[in-house]
Amino acid sequence: MSIYHTLLGDDFLKLHPKLQARYTLPLGEPFYAVGKMSKIETGAYWLKPLLKLATRWNFLFPESGKDVPFTIKNTCRSLSTGEEEIYWERTFYFKEVKRHFNASMTIDADRRVVRDYLGEPNLFYSDLMFKVTPDGSLHISSGYQRLVMGLMEIPIPQVLRGVVTVEEGYDDVREVFTIQVFIHNRIVGRIMAYEGEFEAQSF
Repeated sequence: MSIYHTLLGDDFLKLHPKLQARYTLPLGEPFYAVGKMSKIETGAYWLKPLLKLATRWNFLFPESGKDVPFTIKNTCRSLSTGEEEIYWERTFYFKEVKRHFNASMTIDADRRVVRDYLGEPNLFYSDLMFKVTPDGSLHISSGYQRLVMGLMEIPIPQVLRGVVTVEEGYDDVREVFTIQVFIHNRIVGRIMAYEGEFEAQSF
């Protein structure tokens, strides 16, 4: 079973069948898809220097746009600890620049959360909670977060956290996966939001 199946248990079987297939992720068999973000929006203009700095770690970016092509690749790999890790590679193709938003996920079975390390090298950590919605979509929300500084991990106060909400589903009529992501902070408001659709491709 994938880490997501392990985490969700029997609820995994309540996901739309296409999402079950997408999140099964056997070792050595990546999921690869191509799609388009109908819109990508960042926050206030004064956040852009921080978002531009984050691009050094393949984590967030300052660009906004409409109908932005993107690819996503998820690969399951085995760590030296014996754990399975899912490596996420998201690439956004703006007209003048290509941006990456990468992450590595494992699970904490005791706390029933996904451990999400974002950026390369890791810059940011977040607990993620997964649940299946009544229509078979996957809902993801963030919790405890830390700033990663080399070997140090500094807890981020709740008021400064980037609150993440993700909704991923499947449209049977158009035969595409759908995705909505919203990242905001209680003080500054929206940090980044994007929504779009994608189709699985042979890799």
